[in-house]
Amino acid sequence: MSFKPLSLAGLLGLSSGVLAFGQPALAAQTFNRIASFSVAKNLEEGAAPDSVTSAEIITASADGNTLIYSDSPHGGIGFIDITDPAAPQAGGFMAMQGEPTSVSALHGVALVGINTSESYTSPSGELRAIDVADQQPIRSCQLGGQPDSVAISPDDGWAAIAIENERDEDANDGRIPQMPAGYLMIFPLEQGVPDCDNGRKVALTGLAEIAPSDPEPEFVDINDDNRIAVTLQENNHVVIVDAASGRVVSDFSAGTVDLADIDTAEDGRLSFDERLQGIKREPDAVHWLDTERLVTANEGDYEGGSRGFTIFNADGSVAHESGAAFEHAVAAAGHYPEGRSDAKGVEPEGLEVGTYDGQRYIFVLSERGSVVGVYRDTGEAPELVQLLPSGSGPEGAVAIPGRQLLATSNEEDLGADGGPLSHVMIYQRAEGDAAYPEITAALDADGKPITGWGALSALASDPEDADRLYAVNDSAYANAPTIYTIDKASQPARITAASVVTRDGEPATGLDLEGIAPDGAGGFWLANEGNAEKEIPHALLHVDSQGAIQAQVPLPESVLERQTRYGAEGIVRIDGKLWVALQRPWQGDPENTAMLLAYDPATQQWGGVRYPLDRPQGDGWVGLSDLAAKDDALYLIERDNQVGEAAHIKQVTRVAFDQLQPAELGGELPTVRKDVVLDLIPLLRDTGGYVLEKVEGLTFDAAGQAYVVTDNDGVDDASGETRFFPVALD
Repeated sequence: MSFKPLSLAGLLGLSSGVLAFGQPALAAQTFNRIASFSVAKNLEEGAAPDSVTSAEIITASADGNTLIYSDSPHGGIGFIDITDPAAPQAGGFMAMQGEPTSVSALHGVALVGINTSESYTSPSGELRAIDVADQQPIRSCQLGGQPDSVAISPDDGWAAIAIENERDEDANDGRIPQMPAGYLMIFPLEQGVPDCDNGRKVALTGLAEIAPSDPEPEFVDINDDNRIAVTLQENNHVVIVDAASGRVVSDFSAGTVDLADIDTAEDGRLSFDERLQGIKREPDAVHWLDTERLVTANEGDYEGGSRGFTIFNADGSVAHESGAAFEHAVAAAGHYPEGRSDAKGVEPEGLEVGTYDGQRYIFVLSERGSVVGVYRDTGEAPELVQLLPSGSGPEGAVAIPGRQLLATSNEEDLGADGGPLSHVMIYQRAEGDAAYPEITAALDADGKPITGWGALSALASDPEDADRLYAVNDSAYANAPTIYTIDKASQPARITAASVVTRDGEPATGLDLEGIAPDGAGGFWLANEGNAEKEIPHALLHVDSQGAIQAQVPLPESVLERQTRYGAEGIVRIDGKLWVALQRPWQGDPENTAMLLAYDPATQQWGGVRYPLDRPQGDGWVGLSDLAAKDDALYLIERDNQVGEAAHIKQVTRVAFDQLQPAELGGELPTVRKDVVLDLIPLLRDTGGYVLEKVEGLTFDAAGQAYVVTDNDGVDDASGETRFFPVALD
């Protein structure tokens, strides 16, 4: 019996099981994340724990029990013990006396490319062999230039190194040619150790149509016939070299792609209705699929980037072009980086290929979308199986089929912006359902997402339909504030409609929506968090069922005169009255308190109470994110602004209705009593990732089941991961 992998439609909620006649459904084999490892746990002795880290390229030992990654900012390589892959342990750090650019391992030896260049015009580098078991150097070969990618042949007979001699982006407007030219180095291996005396330099000049005098090799891979594929990214070219002879067997232009239904404007909205013509692929990573086909990730560099991947035949003909399909899948899962729309979109940069139980997979890494596309190689058009959540900026991946594992290295360190440091993430292939994504957008008749989405900042429930929820986005999409309709009965939950909030028929730009509540008559009340510096008002908006603003109600002047940046973060309707949570204390408020404001639309009267916030543990602050009502109590999300292991407070609290006795604003406000009913941190860890910062939405459906959603910051300085899941609050 065989199984049909998920197409994009399947990824967005169709069943992935296949039924045999008279037999129960069998579970499909899927990849799911089981662990994350912060490379800050593995720094060299004396390094500051908050120093910038970066896990760039990653490889694994022959037995699959050790991961090895390059860390450029710290000038070395790190080791991770994954004997228990669900509980990775720091395995040591080894300084390289230079900048490690790539690492590849086989049969107990890791080969590390080291950049030792003094300048762009005087490049130099080494290939260093390291014994994986004892973490000691074995041999070092001079390369004569700045290395980028390193590959080892499947038979352990050859090592290939792309000597990029990268350009200076501040010179000649970043254009090539810029001398010296790059080239390919090949070394024979003896039990994994390079024979430095018999290395071969292969010139790649005169091949590409673009800057033929200045090839810049980017990535290398070697097939079972010991043919080396080399991408010349800036030259938009691919070269095939025979390892034994160093002879250029063939070369071809990577060509161009016409793209339809993409977003090409960085304009604070997601609109996949534009086109680009003749975009150079400019491939980064390359991997052989077999001896006759290879796949490239078309990240682009100076003039290109076709937002997808291409399978080439060895003669240069195109066997498959993904076009915008990969980008559409990323957008449907909420990972589209709108801030890169005018550049290279999701920027597929890294690739890995692995064969598990006879099935070959292609793993496509979106650098800017921070997600991994898993494709089944069919020999023809590959089939999308699933998307995997990654850390920020996945750069490298290693397949470990013997242990049914995959690992990614994520280079972005967002610690300076309050985000996570660099991570390595580990996935396991096993029977079962895909755990991610937990919410997606539905597709139109052409297979395109009906809407882009992200930065979900609040939840509300339909009072009549237990399967229907609503959400809004925040200022990450300030030019397209949107109300989303969610069908939570789908697996994963599915966004089935999107209504842009409008004023006088035009998008109501400049809003920061942080709360939503049905008004009982088919429309909604929205809470808008203001910002005086940007002239955004702290206000409630009353909209009809299509999102057209019917009324705008400013917060009362007695409160606004003490305003700060952190305003309305949630709204709920109880017995015809509205309760609004302010996120943090405003000027003059007692320390560690936030106001809960009450508004009666019928009388236009305001009142309020105070809510006691937990004290922060460590750095940062604690505030409110959303609120919902059930039975005789108000439920609130209270959280700190910390991420990962620094996160301590992500919880749901409860305030009994009899505590909600609003007093007149401007005077003393009563402080309510709260009970903590659920610690969310264990649930935020249960998919093997780090604890996300922004738990932003809470609601009860019409049947009384509670749901929580996180805000992915619109994939801006964030991984783009969104969690959406039910919680028990009985």
